Amino acid sequence: MILSRRASLMLGLATVSAAVLPRIALAQTAAPTSFAYPVEGGQVTFHPVDHASMVVETPGGVIYVDPVGGADLYRGMPQPSLILITHEHGDHFDLPTLQALPPVAIIANPAVHGMLPADMQSRATAMANGDQAQAMGMGIEAVPAYNTSPDKQQFHPQGRDNGYVLTVGGKRFYIAGDTEDTPEMRALDGIDVAFLPMNLPYTMTVQQAADAVAEFRPVSVFPYHHRGSDVQEFARLVEASGAGSLVVLADWYPRGEG
Repeated sequence: MILSRRASLMLGLATVSAAVLPRIALAQTAAPTSFAYPVEGGQVTFHPVDHASMVVETPGGVIYVDPVGGADLYRGMPQPSLILITHEHGDHFDLPTLQALPPVAIIANPAVHGMLPADMQSRATAMANGDQAQAMGMGIEAVPAYNTSPDKQQFHPQGRDNGYVLTVGGKRFYIAGDTEDTPEMRALDGIDVAFLPMNLPYTMTVQQAADAVAEFRPVSVFPYHHRGSDVQEFARLVEASGAGSLVVLADWYPRGEG
């Protein structure tokens, strides 16, 4: 993990004391497996699962974000109350995995909602870019997620896919989904924890991600969905930018990046 002066103002990592964190990023094999942040009424805990999939515990219930890879990956995790899906690509949306998980409420972008079988659609809500909703005592905002580079726009066209901002107990958590450093991302305000993708050719370069961090200045930022990218370089760039954001390097590839 990379600490900056602003780290003393961060929400706080319940699993690791910020007072003893090193300034050099931890090797992924040494990284904690969960990250807890205090909010009003309790805490929000993030469990990286694999690549872009995570489990989020909140005071109001448990969220599975982009669950793929089979139900076995979630064995031992708390049971979900809600599933969030950002978009239709196979590393974010996998119908067999969804069918193997408990039949809970689903929030997805409209394209994925239209791909769900009837039994899932009956418990699913479509959120388009810019939509807002309430669930489990938290606010959910659907943030546009798309490619801006002309040679990448076929991967994530503007208007189709979502990122999400979750507002829980007065804190704001941004899960970007697959996107480049869009104007909407750069305009975000008051983000306490951000999860940003950075792998090519589909999302951002580490430079784009660091430039975005310098604009919207989250208190803490996790690189995720980063297979093949140099996250140490991302951390160096964020530190050099003066953004003051704490970079957290979690283990998103427990089975390797292959």
